[in-house]
Amino acid sequence: MRRTDVRLAAGVGALALVLAGVTGCGGQQGGAATDDTASAVTCEVARETRVGIATGNSTGVYYVVGNALAGQLSDATGGKLTGTAAETGASVQNVEQLVGGQYDVAFSLFDTAVSAVEGNGSFTAPQPVRALARLYDNYTQVVVRKDAGITSVADMRGKRISTGSPKSGTEVIANRLLEAAGLDPAKDVRAQRLDLTKTVDGVKDGSIDGFFWSGGLPTGGLTDLFTTAGDTVRFVDIAPLLPKLTTLGPGYQAGTIGRDVYRTATDTPTIVVPNVLLVREDLDANVACVITRTVFEKRDVLAQANPAAKGISLEKARRTLPVPLHRGAEKALNDLGAR
Repeated sequence: MRRTDVRLAAGVGALALVLAGVTGCGGQQGGAATDDTASAVTCEVARETRVGIATGNSTGVYYVVGNALAGQLSDATGGKLTGTAAETGASVQNVEQLVGGQYDVAFSLFDTAVSAVEGNGSFTAPQPVRALARLYDNYTQVVVRKDAGITSVADMRGKRISTGSPKSGTEVIANRLLEAAGLDPAKDVRAQRLDLTKTVDGVKDGSIDGFFWSGGLPTGGLTDLFTTAGDTVRFVDIAPLLPKLTTLGPGYQAGTIGRDVYRTATDTPTIVVPNVLLVREDLDANVACVITRTVFEKRDVLAQANPAAKGISLEKARRTLPVPLHRGAEKALNDLGAR
């Protein structure tokens, strides 16, 4: 090989190494390493590592809690592990971009996570994801304008309904609820696939008749809506649709939105879905362990960001099946004494 060829080859090799470092972890240097399954899990991060966290809409709980978690990772590791939370469309998009390498950690509704590992619903094949832990529960919050003439999901026929951001867990649940009520989401409602901020604005100005939202309690966008326009909107009781939803998969449960959450006149029966924190199956086990440990050791700090995080508990942490726990999470939960 000629000297110039050697120099060229060396230059190309060096450039490839640089690009590999830049493109890891959503385009940030110092991304999490691939797991060495032969090594023991120490729950210590050996080098400076940055992880990207996929959350959800900026006025939702995922975004608030995700940012709080990102801030705690550095404190928990003396600066070796840092996190950056990003606004996203939420669950389905989060899983797709997690698997695609844009993020290292992702919030997801449990039903979406189950579809991901089983390769059904929004996914055409099983996805290589694992759970770090089950988190707090999401409450399905269905709100309509009082002048829209809607008292049930079936009454949404022909109405302007926001079903949530495209590829969000909210959209998944919205479509399933519409189908459970005997409606075709693609034909029977004038679906508006909007994020929560645009949805709330549309309800306020009358361009949207109602919407679905899946989030922790309270959700900032709904607090704003009920505070500023509470006399024009109300919740819809969707509890009668629970039996049909339970035939579609695990995780759907009965719940109640208390009257004190948004200062409504009465409690509202609803349907609850757990949240899980997901990673790729090949994420470095020590990084997975540290993130899991931080979630539980800093739960009170996360709850200061949003009270929904109070629902994070070691008693429920392992309840992620059929989504398997990552081996790094297993180590953390064993150390924390989670049952």
